[in-house]
Amino acid sequence: MTDTRNDGVTAEELKERVDIVDVIGRVVNLKKAGANYKGLCPFHNEKTPSFMVSDTKQIFNCFGCGEKGDIFTFVEKYYNLDFLAAAEKIADEAGLTLKKSGKKNPALERYQEMNREAAVFFYKALRKTQNPGLEYMLSRGLDMQTMRDFGIGWADGEWTSLRDHLASKGYKDEEMLAVGLVSRSEKGKIYDKFRNRVIFPIQNTSGKVIAFGGRALGDAMPKYLNSPESDVFKKSYNLYALNVTRQFISKEDRAILVEGYMDVIGLYQLGVKNATASMGTALTDNQANMLSRYTKNIVLAYDSDGPGQIATARGMDILKQKGCDIGIVVVPEGKDPDEFIRKHGKEAWYDLVRNSLSFADYKFMKAKERFDMDTTRGRLGFVREAVKILNELSPVEADMYIRKIAAENDISEGAIRAEMENAGSGRNIAVRKHQDTGEELLKEERELFRVLLTDPGYIEREKEFNSVFRTDAAAGIFNALKDVYEPGKPIDTAKLGDILGDGTQKYVEQIMDDEMLAGDVEEMYRSLMKRSETEILKQRQDELQVLISMAENIEDPEKINEMMKELREIQKKLSVRRK
Repeated sequence: MTDTRNDGVTAEELKERVDIVDVIGRVVNLKKAGANYKGLCPFHNEKTPSFMVSDTKQIFNCFGCGEKGDIFTFVEKYYNLDFLAAAEKIADEAGLTLKKSGKKNPALERYQEMNREAAVFFYKALRKTQNPGLEYMLSRGLDMQTMRDFGIGWADGEWTSLRDHLASKGYKDEEMLAVGLVSRSEKGKIYDKFRNRVIFPIQNTSGKVIAFGGRALGDAMPKYLNSPESDVFKKSYNLYALNVTRQFISKEDRAILVEGYMDVIGLYQLGVKNATASMGTALTDNQANMLSRYTKNIVLAYDSDGPGQIATARGMDILKQKGCDIGIVVVPEGKDPDEFIRKHGKEAWYDLVRNSLSFADYKFMKAKERFDMDTTRGRLGFVREAVKILNELSPVEADMYIRKIAAENDISEGAIRAEMENAGSGRNIAVRKHQDTGEELLKEERELFRVLLTDPGYIEREKEFNSVFRTDAAAGIFNALKDVYEPGKPIDTAKLGDILGDGTQKYVEQIMDDEMLAGDVEEMYRSLMKRSETEILKQRQDELQVLISMAENIEDPEKINEMMKELREIQKKLSVRRK
């Protein structure tokens, strides 16, 4: 899979990806002043700050000397550079490469203008005649003003309506193909990509149309069809509707992050206007950077299905690294935000937001769901997972949650603290290191994924191997594999990539780059299972030794005897395996 980010960025893309506050803040001591930042002007002598930087507008303005402009203007003037040198300096400091085209890219501008023309075409089509798209959107409770705000349109069922229109404006088929407005059949026929679909234009924060999403009506598949990545559209660098909602995000100092177009629009229609969407994929590092420009208070409200839960887990970890204050909304009844607010109203939605779970509370809740807390084994398993989470928290947070977990689950604080100490050495360090630094999957996990990608039928034997997955990344990949698995068919890696975020997808790409298994796959699978079972026995042995050494914390002698018996049995099995 090609990483187009290494091809370089245009000046316009650079302006969207680099925060002017960060650049100016390196040379000017900026302090928050309402929605803006204030500091002493670097272009004239002053004792009272009159130099303002707008985080939302990405501009600066000195009310003392009159200097103003964007990020390029500042770097040009401060460092005495021309435009190209300024752009190269900004790109270099951001770890990006500037395209050699310099200030303007004629092809890029033409693509954007063609997309704008297509958006107008779709927009007019929704309104000029009665059509299924308009009926559908009205049935969802949307009014014409909301549809105008988001530029919603309609693609009719004809095969070349858009192509013919754009051709009449002087655009060529190759240009339309380059941004995914049309497709080419195996026989070379050119036809409209979007047909019989409600159209959602995707705009960057500058208001330029860079892509489209199309929702099918009825049972047509796929339900949502999106523009492919192109020179003008990099999904991982854009958030849907941020051009419309960022002013409300800044005003409320809070963003609601959802999955899809209709979630944003449905919330907006009912007065919740501070939402944006990651467009069906897990949040990326670049999207998090963009969103954190406007607020550090982020509420995640992804769907309650499998992909939505994976996206929530990844999104909150990325936002945590950005220093954001995170809340997680758990939408009841398995509904998505749009469905919930239409059924229960705005006040019920605000109640969900007010009662959103913190980063740690959500992680502990999800960990607890995986274990049977009525059994000793289940509670021990939960403690091991809880320790991983506790190690991600500050010392004060960790101490608070240790007390809370102990009280709520009848587990001694001593047992939790001992397990945390034990996790600092031995095999557990490999798991923690993977989670903290983004290292490769564990060896056994990689080998098992090679089996599953070689013969997806093994996915149906999940109960035999689910204990192999010990890292969050592996669990997420396997859940995504199950979502795209179809019996008798190879894994659709394109669909898999849509579900996984960039950080997790790279592991799948690395595994696929390896040579696929040849020979007796079953024999290799059984060998892997045997090694994994040995590792599990060793882990259980360590757990029991810790608990038995803390016998004073357990008031049930019968349980101690049970654990001693289990320990002897495990040691016997390990002894046999070593022979």
